Amino acid sequence: MLRRVLTSNVTFTLGAMAVLSAVVVNVGFGRGEAPATDASADDLMLLLTRSDRDMDKVAADAVAAAKKRAYEEQKKAEEIARVKAERERKQARIRASASASAALARSNPSAAQNKAYGKRMNAYKGWSRCWPSLLTLWEHESNWNERAENPSSGAYGIPQALPGNKMATAGADWRTSSPTQIAWGLSYIKARYKDPCGAWSFWQRNNWY
Repeated sequence: MLRRVLTSNVTFTLGAMAVLSAVVVNVGFGRGEAPATDASADDLMLLLTRSDRDMDKVAADAVAAAKKRAYEEQKKAEEIARVKAERERKQARIRASASASAALARSNPSAAQNKAYGKRMNAYKGWSRCWPSLLTLWEHESNWNERAENPSSGAYGIPQALPGNKMATAGADWRTSSPTQIAWGLSYIKARYKDPCGAWSFWQRNNWY
């Protein structure tokens, strides 16, 4: 009798534990949780084998083609964005330049201001040693007046370009912009006399340059 009771209790206890374990496992999977035990080597090999079997060359090529298209579209979008940004920067520079030119046209700078422009731009050309020559040359030509005009020849501006509209190659604002006139004048001097020292030497011999 005692043995039957003990055996019955043990059996009941084991059965209860099994039921409880099943409930815990079911609850865990119901929440989307993985089993507590690690995947075995066999499980991992099975996953690899299954993936290899499912992914044939045609499917892999399709994935690769899609990835290539996505990459090319991304690069194309980046290039479009780069070109757009560069175009906007260029337009901004053009607007800023036009605004600066308009401001110069309205300012009607003095001879001293024009000389300051000339000295800086002459230095940018690498001709600092020839600044005294350029200063004297254009004092003789126009007294550094950007609106100076020779009534007989029609020569115009600080460098006395002849005709004056030759300076349009340096900028559309050539009639009123001192920097535009100076830029053209320095370009003319470089092409014909190498530097202002040479231009002034020629002027001294000929009274023109």
